[in-house]
Amino acid sequence: MSITSRAGNVWDALSDTPEEAENMRLRSQLLCHINEHITSRGWSQKTTAENLGLTQPRVSDLVTGKISKFSLDALVNLGAQIGVRLKVDTEVEED
Repeated sequence: MSITSRAGNVWDALSDTPEEAENMRLRSQLLCHINEHITSRGWSQKTTAENLGLTQPRVSDLVTGKISKFSLDALVNLGAQIGVRLKVDTEVEED
């Protein structure tokens, strides 16, 4: 049995709590969309750093997917700078 079939998704398997798993899932999605947007613009890491007001090493963390280096708040702010918005869609799980 795979990790994802036992736990529902990879973040459930890697996180200590359901809250942490949900935060990681949202951060992962937002980080991916930000990186896709950067790639679609053809920006180098240097150009990305200049446009987002970051250092090049920080951009390297972003484009290499080092999710643990970014809070959800930081990713929301970076996304907003380049037009990537987080859309909240809620669903209630039945007990």
